[in-house]
Amino acid sequence: MLEELKNEVYQANMSLPKLGLVTFTWGNVSGIDREKGLFVIKPSGVAYEDLKPDDMVVVNLDGNVVEGDLNPSSDTPTHAYLYRHFKNIGGITHTHSPWGVSFAAAQMDIPAVSTTHADTFYGDIPCTPALSQEEIQSAYELNTGKVIVSEFEQRQIDPDATPAVLVSQHGPFTWGVNASKSVYNAKVLEVSAEISYHALQSTRSDIHVPQYLLDKHYYRKHGVNAYYGQKKAVSVNHS
Repeated sequence: MLEELKNEVYQANMSLPKLGLVTFTWGNVSGIDREKGLFVIKPSGVAYEDLKPDDMVVVNLDGNVVEGDLNPSSDTPTHAYLYRHFKNIGGITHTHSPWGVSFAAAQMDIPAVSTTHADTFYGDIPCTPALSQEEIQSAYELNTGKVIVSEFEQRQIDPDATPAVLVSQHGPFTWGVNASKSVYNAKVLEVSAEISYHALQSTRSDIHVPQYLLDKHYYRKHGVNAYYGQKKAVSVNHS
């Protein structure tokens, strides 16, 4: 079942240690088949060097296992909730990458202070409020998904334009059109967090990029008038 998607999700998971985004088994990637209403996710607690494509677990949008001999990631309810509410996403990555976790531990947004950030994220990467003791003890992973979606709704953030979040005192979740893109966004988040950290040590001023620079860098890579790269019609003359 979903053999091509299993391989894609396997490859995305295997890229996490290569990119320096995970230590031990602290991370997971999933990818969804929207037509079938099923997603594939890394099994829980299995070392990356031991993983095989066939180890990937097929799960439905209620978080129930459809195929697989191993337990799915403990974060499966979070992934399922995000897939149910962010309708355009095709892949999700969760890591405990240290620079991202530093901001999550401080309960701070990652501010958009550079064009490196603005190329991928249209504004600050939000940090959610901390979960309550009741939310943690009752349905921790499900409530993690709920607090993410609630924060985007309350702040009126477009999850397609800012495909990332920090869960307070926990760590980053990123997403994208597929599993590979969600990993790409996880790496950009980590680099952006490190840049922001060092910049914030250097000044007490508001160092957010101005809106016009944010707009320029985000929209030259995204949207109908994008001209970054080789596949855009306007790339020839930067019109």
